[in-house]
Amino acid sequence: MSNPGNIVGGHKANLNNPSTLLIIPPLWSSIDQYPDTSEESKQHSKEVLNQEFNGGNVESSGDKNPNNVAGGLKATVNNPQVSQEAKDSAQERLKDMGA
Repeated sequence: MSNPGNIVGGHKANLNNPSTLLIIPPLWSSIDQYPDTSEESKQHSKEVLNQEFNGGNVESSGDKNPNNVAGGLKATVNNPQVSQEAKDSAQERLKDMGA
């Protein structure tokens, strides 16, 4: 079976995508507004999460690679589109890790 966390993540992403509207795509002003998820697809994702994955609650194995975590935190600190609060939090976590 595929990784349950990946399956749940895909269904949660589907639920957070904008719903398809009855507008011809070339009329959209930007690709960020282009709808890509139908209501039927969202309903299917809800059903799968509720019936097979306890509403989307999947236990993590907790086996995160510390180097990958540190890399993600460093990226957060250096990303100009991240809030100062998030940067400060990431910096503090890096300090706690000794990185």
